[in-house]
Amino acid sequence: MCRMHGTILWAILVLIAAGCTKQTGADPSAKTPQSSDAATATEGDGAGEVAQADSPATSVHDFLEAVRTGNDEKATMLLSKLTREKMASLNRKVTPPASDTARFTVGKVEYLDGDRAAVACTWTDLDVEGQPKTDEPIWVLRHEAEGWRVAGLALKVFPDQPPVQLNFEDPDEMFRKEQWVEEEIRRRMEKESGGLQAQETEKQEKSALR
Repeated sequence: MCRMHGTILWAILVLIAAGCTKQTGADPSAKTPQSSDAATATEGDGAGEVAQADSPATSVHDFLEAVRTGNDEKATMLLSKLTREKMASLNRKVTPPASDTARFTVGKVEYLDGDRAAVACTWTDLDVEGQPKTDEPIWVLRHEAEGWRVAGLALKVFPDQPPVQLNFEDPDEMFRKEQWVEEEIRRRMEKESGGLQAQETEKQEKSALR
């Protein structure tokens, strides 16, 4: 059964995520990465060390830990400059509520064209029924004067659809995708509800004929 769930960032714009099965990671760009780093794993509770002080993996770890603990100021500073400017102009934010039940790992880093990088991770939290739910977003970062900064993400929301790619530096496009996801969630829930109702009606009709 397809179930709504409210795990954090895939709420990244005010609860965007939903799904019927465990999510799988996906490339945030159609372009082929130029090179890749060895995977860096770290837990959201602070365990583990990240090798480089200024690296995409470090920035993602620090961003997710700030999100997990509700440190909005730090999370915001780890966003790209253009993202901060765009969100400030709209009086919006890209950091969802804190969650002390969440855990995460930071994985493989892939360097893309120019000054961009993609970082895989897992984020596990409890869904609305109190069951662990794992998402596997891929974060897109841009290297700026301050270091590596988060500029977007790609997340497979629906198992039969391509990953939803969110460009934090283009709020209009991002909010349009958020609306599409919400509408698609409603459509799927209505379809599922209608199917279950039809099955129940058929069952009752068969019982009446006996």
